[in-house]
Amino acid sequence: MTAFEHGNDMILIDAGLMFPDDQQPGIDLVLPDYTYVLENEEKLRGIIITHGHEDHTGSLPYLLMDLTHKVPIYSSKLTLGIIEGKLAEHRINAPKFREVKDGTHINLGAFSIDFFSMTHSIPAALGVYMRTPAGSVLHTGDFKLDQTPIDGDTPNYQAISRFATLGIDLLLSDSTNAANPGFTPSEAAVGPQLRHIIKNASGRVFVASFASHIHRLQQVCDASVSVGRKVVVTGRSMVSNTKIARQLGYLRIDEADIIDAFEVDDIPDDKIVVLCTGSQGEPLSALARMANGEHKSLSITSRDTVIISATPVPGNEKSVAGIVNALSKIGCTIFDKSNSLVHVSGHGSQEELKLMLAMTKPTYFMPVHGEAMHLRAHAQLAQQMGIPAENIFIADNGDCLQMIGGKVKWGNPVESGVVYVDGLSVTDADPIVFRDRQRLASGGMVTCVVTITGRRKRVGDVVISCKGVSFSDDEDMLQDAQAHVIEQVGKAAALEGASPESLQKTTRNSLSNFLWNKTHTRPMIIPVVMEV
Repeated sequence: MTAFEHGNDMILIDAGLMFPDDQQPGIDLVLPDYTYVLENEEKLRGIIITHGHEDHTGSLPYLLMDLTHKVPIYSSKLTLGIIEGKLAEHRINAPKFREVKDGTHINLGAFSIDFFSMTHSIPAALGVYMRTPAGSVLHTGDFKLDQTPIDGDTPNYQAISRFATLGIDLLLSDSTNAANPGFTPSEAAVGPQLRHIIKNASGRVFVASFASHIHRLQQVCDASVSVGRKVVVTGRSMVSNTKIARQLGYLRIDEADIIDAFEVDDIPDDKIVVLCTGSQGEPLSALARMANGEHKSLSITSRDTVIISATPVPGNEKSVAGIVNALSKIGCTIFDKSNSLVHVSGHGSQEELKLMLAMTKPTYFMPVHGEAMHLRAHAQLAQQMGIPAENIFIADNGDCLQMIGGKVKWGNPVESGVVYVDGLSVTDADPIVFRDRQRLASGGMVTCVVTITGRRKRVGDVVISCKGVSFSDDEDMLQDAQAHVIEQVGKAAALEGASPESLQKTTRNSLSNFLWNKTHTRPMIIPVVMEV
């Protein structure tokens, strides 16, 4: 999510999210902290979405719910269709959609904006060129320079060259593959290999891919139909996206060639291809449920073939390996990027990034969309292309660039960071909560209830209960633990001025030290002291 502000006007380009990592247990989604946008809501003239991926659209429902008035959303027909389904899940009705496409020009306050076509792993991706009284900016969106895209919509090189002639003061360019040398292969390179595998498979073929990768889904459908196979679609997001893409004309396959998952038993195995979710090893995805024998209508056997047509997103490698292991135990044939050309990236590699820099000829450059190593690699490419190091800005969340008369410098940062979607709540980061969840997951929980009786505060009953620990059925050790707690709390209770809070602390510390000495584990200790 990038905010552009001039005087009393502000626009946003993209409104994405991240998915949680291992350090954020229990979190569903990670959103940008858009407090600054809410504080300046009266300036917001529109939200521009470059394409329909979650990391560019995912926080829109939350942002729209927090805004007090409806803001127009500008994007391509397919992207708006995907967003509409997302907003419907959050019961956001009648959003102010404004369809744009390659060549569309709009004015939003002080911003004069032109859209141009780019190629990516989802159709209808757009770049943005904006002119303001302070200077001009070109934002590539996510892209690769694919000369043979599946839908025939190549990048609009003429528009990019025209914008370069008009002048580009600042370029914001996709950095995802900035560390990869050479060119990213065309999406069309995947088709022949998919057709070869599907044609020669003896049983059913299961293809796991991103549900938003409409070009890949189109190639799977084309290959299946060409060899006489019917296509089954399963997985919630896969069903939703294919339905939207077909309705809007981005995915072309005859109704007769798509069948319901419950009809597969009536068709020979060698006449079926299953499009499914699960390419990232998601535990509740269709592929995971089929691999574990938990899918309600489909199963995978040793005669079948599975194609994982994606690369694991960083952090998902273990999950994907778990799925592959489960499939290997079944004995089916598995194809993935490691042994066949069944996937290519949707992001440009170094030579394409250098071509973009050469075409746009920007005065200043800000690499975007990538982790720190990718931004740094892209900055080095820009220096190789002749942009001075002092004209390159590697920004972090909340950083601000200031443009005056076409000249760019660092501005004052704004409040930033991330917020977390935890069930139905959207909350700030609380390291204590994450630490407690990690301790519960790694060490389990022990509850110790201590009863203090009489004015002299004598220790009565001590009850210890355990969850998620290996010694929960070791009666002898638990009795020893009770005796230890009684002894230590008894000493503390005998001291003058002993409070329930201090006795709770003594209970926690004594039991924690006892368990460490006996088991070398540190479960979470919950002490409860009751005075009766």
